[in-house]
Amino acid sequence: MLNRKDLLGTADLSKEEILSIIDLAERYSDDNNNHVNNTKILTGITQINLFFENSTRTQVSFEIAGTRLGTNIVNFPLKNSSQSKGETLLDLASTLNSMFPDILIIRHPNSGAVQLISEKVKCSVINAGDGYHEHPTQALLDAQTIRKRLGTITGLKIAICGDIAHSRVARSNIFCLKTLGNQITVIGPKNLIPKGVETMGVKVSNNMFDGLQDVDVVMVLRLQKERMSGSFFSSEREYFHQYGLDEKKLKYAKPNAIIMHPGPMNRGIEIDGDLADDINRSVITKQVEVGLAIRMAVLDLLTENHPLRKK
Repeated sequence: MLNRKDLLGTADLSKEEILSIIDLAERYSDDNNNHVNNTKILTGITQINLFFENSTRTQVSFEIAGTRLGTNIVNFPLKNSSQSKGETLLDLASTLNSMFPDILIIRHPNSGAVQLISEKVKCSVINAGDGYHEHPTQALLDAQTIRKRLGTITGLKIAICGDIAHSRVARSNIFCLKTLGNQITVIGPKNLIPKGVETMGVKVSNNMFDGLQDVDVVMVLRLQKERMSGSFFSSEREYFHQYGLDEKKLKYAKPNAIIMHPGPMNRGIEIDGDLADDINRSVITKQVEVGLAIRMAVLDLLTENHPLRKK
């Protein structure tokens, strides 16, 4: 059970809350794999998707999750909205609140924007990614994917590799996986490691061979070029040589270590294409599959006490 109105991040989620989400998602995952039609438990509930940034996996999986649970889905057309005419974020929040939605799912390029909206509306708000800040459902689906593959989600050594500085996925995973009792190492060039990241309880390495030593999970991140101003590495070829995951570097991890990536991937830059497709090591497609179940679980739990579900 989630004793909260919104899901804005993983930083303030308890271990019990995280496990309640992934436990329910496990049930939905089994149902999806067995082509079981879920009862329309959210019939009558209105879900508005507001994506101020491009998205494939997150937006589509939230749409499918809502459809399977019976919500009325409205995809907010930002290009044709008053936002394009200069309407402020707070005015938009006030406008939407007046329409009595039940759930807002928001992706925004600015850190903190989703929380700002959540404070101005009465309905539940789910953060689908805000700036460098957080992407909670990605971290939750990563935790469930790890548990499904390795049989546990505690006591593991996990390496998060690449562009840590610009990654909301890294932040949410650090909070979530640390809460669950795992040891986290972040690996990347010095200028792509945020200052003070050690205060989050992680180890820091600037060398893939050292950082990957005996890890159970290798999580590779996308280079967030759209958030970079200036040059952070000499060339993509040089970046891959030093920080791209390939067979040579992976040998330093445990023999059964799994490979993860939140997508979309830049093959040959962040990760070798053959490793990404290795069905014995890579769980990248499994992450997408699990993402649907996690988002179904979040929609379910956040609306658990909604009046329409008590009729």
